[in-house]
Amino acid sequence: MSPGRARVRWRLPAALIAAGPYLASPAPWAAAGPGDSAAKVARVFAAYDRPDSPGCTVAVIEDGAFVHLRGYGMASLEHGVPLGPRTVFDIGSTSKQFSAAAMVLLAQEGRLSLDDDIRKHVPEVPDYGRPVTIRHLLTHTSGLRDYLGLMALAGWSFEDVSTDADALRIIVRQRELNFEPGAERLYSNSGYFLLSVIVKRATGRTLRQFAAERIFRPLGMADTHFHDDHSEIVPRRATGYSPRDGGGFRIEMSNFEQTGDGSVYTTVEDLRKWDANFYAPRVGGRDLITQLTAPGRLRDGQPLDYALGLAVDRHRGLARVSHGGSWAGYRAELMRFPEQALTVACLCNVSTANPTRLATEVAEIHLGAALAPLREAEARAAGAGVRLTPAELAALAGPYREKASGQVRRVRWEDGTLSVEAFGGTYELAPVESRRFRLVDGPLALDLTFEGDDGSRRMREEGRPRPPTVWEAIEPVNPSPAELAAYVGRYHSAELDTTYSLELKDGRLALSGRRVGGALTPTVRDEFTEGSMVLRFERDGEGRPSGFLLGQGRIRNLRFARSGER
Repeated sequence: MSPGRARVRWRLPAALIAAGPYLASPAPWAAAGPGDSAAKVARVFAAYDRPDSPGCTVAVIEDGAFVHLRGYGMASLEHGVPLGPRTVFDIGSTSKQFSAAAMVLLAQEGRLSLDDDIRKHVPEVPDYGRPVTIRHLLTHTSGLRDYLGLMALAGWSFEDVSTDADALRIIVRQRELNFEPGAERLYSNSGYFLLSVIVKRATGRTLRQFAAERIFRPLGMADTHFHDDHSEIVPRRATGYSPRDGGGFRIEMSNFEQTGDGSVYTTVEDLRKWDANFYAPRVGGRDLITQLTAPGRLRDGQPLDYALGLAVDRHRGLARVSHGGSWAGYRAELMRFPEQALTVACLCNVSTANPTRLATEVAEIHLGAALAPLREAEARAAGAGVRLTPAELAALAGPYREKASGQVRRVRWEDGTLSVEAFGGTYELAPVESRRFRLVDGPLALDLTFEGDDGSRRMREEGRPRPPTVWEAIEPVNPSPAELAAYVGRYHSAELDTTYSLELKDGRLALSGRRVGGALTPTVRDEFTEGSMVLRFERDGEGRPSGFLLGQGRIRNLRFARSGER
């Protein structure tokens, strides 16, 4: 509740709940809200509110009651079914809080400790020299390479049927960690998938069965389950979609059957029941909520912005507990402002939706005066007096490389705007000071500070939840055809059980594998990028390329050795 705002509640009439799962048009209760908040929320989702588009269902929950609840767009384009409050969505990684809750419940029962070495429960995992604990899995500090990324690099895609055995097999093949356990935080789906394995071995029941018995049924979440059978019929399930080149949409669904890291199917109505458990715990008691929301720490004591299956931070001065999800054509966000007893659930069935941004905009409409000034507005106000000439701005443009990972950020000066390519998109940079800029409308709150001169330019990236990172300006190398030809050949990874080929195409080095490939862009000597993938070549005693280390986001130093004839 924002200060000075009247406390008014709108509850969903029982008759409407009983009337059916879908509403073809807004009902009076769906538009209810203080002042013109409902109209403002409708404008946020206007692009989806049409009969030829998938979209989102949004719920605003205040003091345990719905103050806004409506679907915008279609659950099924094939059958003309609109989205509604009981539409079932795959919520992707928003599922992680339920997996974390399962582990805390098992710890409360004494069946395990969150500080157990995971090899006590899953001995197949290699001994990496230092224990990886269940708590490391929960806080993404294990160092385990992300199994979904590994499977993608090995050629798996959504249409393949993938089981627990497939996921466990690729995890236990990994001979190295990304980093020593507890030294860093790097999001890893491997950890949360392994939680599902631990639940099964500790209880003899699948995570689906355990969560149904201990979480979902006690809370009355009748439309919620961990989905572990790709062929199962789910009443009222929204179809997932992605845009089709040239217009329209195509179905984007997954046949993966692993749970733990994702795979919860639920509705916004059921999420209200889960949200209520954070204020008046019926499952797990206050201890469960305390553990789920207590920030983790690195082994050096540095606090994290991540607890157990939940991100914990502040937004515009207010405490926030949240988690997003992204899988196949589904996108999700559950965002809670506990001090204001306000929660926004935004579940979408189109891959281009950004429910985190949408939920944030909706929350800001309802939080009103409780919010501190908007970061971007502050940045623009602070930068209003900054006068940089086009030449000065153009001088900041170019590629910048992060030494540890080899990743490249490209800063652009085009049409009078400075922007940066990052996180799969291009984002405007607003000036704060003469050489300090803020990312506008990006997925993370980041400031970029440009340092040095033409001889040694750097870009310092700072902002929660990421640690400061330094990117050095580079002049990309331009290997000759003969130099590129030296890399041509076949390269095998024992950890992926996969072989890639490198060949010359139209004067460029190109990588190809099963459902993997593309032209490589040289950055520095013996290093190439392709999208978010970085290849760092090693040479033998005679100076010939003998293999490479592959990095891609949540995967570091995956070794490929040259094999056979070129």
